[in-house]
Amino acid sequence: MSSLMWYIFDFARKAWADAFTNAKTNPEIAEKPERFRDFPKVNKEYCIGCGACTVSCPSPNAIKLVREEDDETGEGLTYPVILPGACIRCGFCAEVCPTDPKTLECGLNHLILPEFNLIPSKRQYIVDDFLCIKCKKCIKKCPVDAISVIDGNVVVDQLKCISCGECLDVCPVSGAMKGVFVDNLQNQKELFALIVKYLEDFINNKEDDLRQLDPNDLLQYNVPLSEIWDDALKIMPDEEVALEIITNAVNRLKVRIIDWHESKCEKCQLCIPDCPTNCISFDEVNDTIVRDKDRCLRCSICYQTCPFSVIKYFMAKFSLDDNENIHVTVKASNLNENIVE
Repeated sequence: MSSLMWYIFDFARKAWADAFTNAKTNPEIAEKPERFRDFPKVNKEYCIGCGACTVSCPSPNAIKLVREEDDETGEGLTYPVILPGACIRCGFCAEVCPTDPKTLECGLNHLILPEFNLIPSKRQYIVDDFLCIKCKKCIKKCPVDAISVIDGNVVVDQLKCISCGECLDVCPVSGAMKGVFVDNLQNQKELFALIVKYLEDFINNKEDDLRQLDPNDLLQYNVPLSEIWDDALKIMPDEEVALEIITNAVNRLKVRIIDWHESKCEKCQLCIPDCPTNCISFDEVNDTIVRDKDRCLRCSICYQTCPFSVIKYFMAKFSLDDNENIHVTVKASNLNENIVE
């Protein structure tokens, strides 16, 4: 009994009560480490559903693509969702996002600061911290001293910048200095969607090549830009602007490809309940598994679920250097290297 009274007396002390009511997290734990960036902000209206963000993420389950339900107004949007509990704030997802403006913003180097500029321009010039090599050639070239080093990073002062483009011309690293277009945002989104669909359809039509690809080999193609150039100009009539937007998008683009070898399918149906968008179903009339390619997010869950390696998963990267051909490189995913067919 005396021990119980001692505990009651100890808990009733003012010092204990003050410590309880004023408890707070240790600042060293709560503050964001300098090497980390912010939690990504999602601008879902810009997303083209390419999946580059999910591929680049090093933290399991930190980012996933979702699709809203279709309604009478049209198809539901596809966009990434961030799980803060798993996100490590590395910013890789924002780095590889090909849309401009960014679907994912993570840190100042992906924000277009809405500061007032006395000289109207289609562009704002910004520096990509992760590509910049701090050579300072842009600083020396700038005629109005709008570029400086702040906290170790090269920064463009939008209030001083006259959008002459000389910094972009002198920068030795492709993509380190960016002239970001700030108008025709909807047209830019349509242009991104056009180029992604064109490249994805091209690779999907190479079924025989994909199915014969050895895990240690690569497929390489040159895809002519001319085949969609007229369609691109219908969206963005300014040829110079259209080419620059396409080039910036293509050079940062990664596309996942799902190949479904229907003739080898064992119809086990294990992939159906795991699909997050319900794009896989079983056609009882024709006794076959059906996949709706338009609803597929290329998340690779079906590929990982299939016990017979019927579903194949590939990664494609692109580059546009000569303004005529898009160079395509395709490799097989290594997620299921240990599966023996």
